[in-house]
Amino acid sequence: QITFGSIFLGKIPVHEEVHQCAGQIYGYKGCIRDFQVNYKELFIIDEALEGRNIENCNVPICDYHPCHNGGTCMSDEENWYCECPKLYTGKLCQFATCDENPCGNGATCFPKSRRDAVCLCPYGRSGILCSDAINITQPSFSGTDVFGYTSFLAYSTIPNIIFYYEFRLKVQLANHHSALQDNLIFFTGQKGQGLNGDDFLELGLRNGRVVYSYNLGSGTATIISKPLDLTLNVHVIYLGRNLQKGWLKVDDQKNKTVTSPGRLVGLNVFSEFYLGGYREYTPELLPKGPRFKNGFQGCIFDVQVRTSLNQEFKSPGNPEGHPNSGRSVGQCKDSPCSLIKCRNGGKCIETGSTVYCDCLTGWKGAFCTETVTVCEPEHDPPHLCQQGSTCVPLPSGYTCHCPLGTTGTYCEQG
Repeated sequence: QITFGSIFLGKIPVHEEVHQCAGQIYGYKGCIRDFQVNYKELFIIDEALEGRNIENCNVPICDYHPCHNGGTCMSDEENWYCECPKLYTGKLCQFATCDENPCGNGATCFPKSRRDAVCLCPYGRSGILCSDAINITQPSFSGTDVFGYTSFLAYSTIPNIIFYYEFRLKVQLANHHSALQDNLIFFTGQKGQGLNGDDFLELGLRNGRVVYSYNLGSGTATIISKPLDLTLNVHVIYLGRNLQKGWLKVDDQKNKTVTSPGRLVGLNVFSEFYLGGYREYTPELLPKGPRFKNGFQGCIFDVQVRTSLNQEFKSPGNPEGHPNSGRSVGQCKDSPCSLIKCRNGGKCIETGSTVYCDCLTGWKGAFCTETVTVCEPEHDPPHLCQQGSTCVPLPSGYTCHCPLGTTGTYCEQG
């Protein structure tokens, strides 16, 4: 039996007097969360009077085996990353390497082929090589591109969101069919990782309805709106929460409410506030609940939040309205393809601020101005030289130079 005047978690400080019946007192090693006394939730960090050697407890994300293409997941108490084999890159080792990165201003280089790269532009940049500066007042998002990335903006963590918050924002859909299917509007949570029970807050679109969900640590609460009126050009969304009770109002629809399950009343989130998508959008790494498969397609603007009834609404970010980072985000109603002319039948493709030429068979290069030789991997049909041999183009056709120990027209014989 131990007697004391205060409640201690983990280990009793050495300067405190304690009475013990026998043996030594050892400190607890592990994680403590959702702490309640007589059904009252105590917030371990916020209500503590003092403490020492306390760190944030993260889910062992490597247990999910997130790395692709033979990558090895490495983690410590704070971070995790994939150690990628040669020829692969990306946080999950899901992409082939850009051998010579032509992209500027911190853009993400993606290999469109073994010879051509696409530059996925960071926030505030546009163009083939992301060299053009753009002013963004109404962000435009392009969903999930053909390379598996989502466009997004990331703002600093919204403070004081534990007990109360209100959000209001406007959205404009780029494409009614695809934008209504399964798309994330915004998200914040436990670093974007976790098992069922992790705190999170998210908003998205599914089957033509707005879906608002939050989890305070004891179960997910969800509100689903009526189908959107697609005759409206801009949709206005208003949502909030006070302790366990949440509400959602969309356009002229009636206000809908919900109460979260369990006894917990506080939302504890530590991640950045993601708008439109996610830095490395992998739904399996988000907290369980109504995960959204894609990023948003269209414009999201006039996003404002307050965490008290006595506050004025403010834009997220520090300084206000400024994101920490972003990718493939354009200015609403502007088309970067208006400045690009693809040659030889190539088609200009735009995803937010990212733009590139999709070339017809036989052409390559940033503007589809270079021909593909018969020996290149992109040639259709491909050459028939066997692996290990060398394809050499000729004025008409090609020949195969065979390695030692093989012969034949295509080095196919031993």
